[in-house]
Amino acid sequence: MNRLYLLLGSNMGDSTAQLNVARKKITKKIGSITRMSALYRTAAWGNIHQPDFFNQVVVVDTKWEAHKVLELALSIESEMGRTRLIKNEPRVIDIDILFFNKSIIQTENLVIPHPFIQDRNFVLTPLNELSPQFIHPRLKKTVHFLKQHCADKLAVTKIV
Repeated sequence: MNRLYLLLGSNMGDSTAQLNVARKKITKKIGSITRMSALYRTAAWGNIHQPDFFNQVVVVDTKWEAHKVLELALSIESEMGRTRLIKNEPRVIDIDILFFNKSIIQTENLVIPHPFIQDRNFVLTPLNELSPQFIHPRLKKTVHFLKQHCADKLAVTKIV
């Protein structure tokens, strides 16, 4: 069994409902969600002229290997209406693989750990809620340490 951390995000329509649908689809297609963070609201990052995002980290136990998880996550995004026309555009759903076991994977289509975990407060806040002592496999620092030293000061507000 493999353990992965996924970041879910939405800023189109009823984001809370979108995240609920995504979690159900993840459970059906990828594996059992064993833990999940609270929901957090954050101003858009990158392209700031769009609605706030609702984000959540979920921990999933899966039988699938990392590339298959990516394929399944992309299929869930597509089923839910995600388009990829403009970088950092508003999205119905975004599913990012943060960690896969303690693996380091670097291929053309997949980089794990996600390369920007340490740079984004909206990722580190829910991740720190769930696993503050998890050690980033590449950086060899705990999630808590990364959160404490993150240069991104964008507000991340717990909503549920």
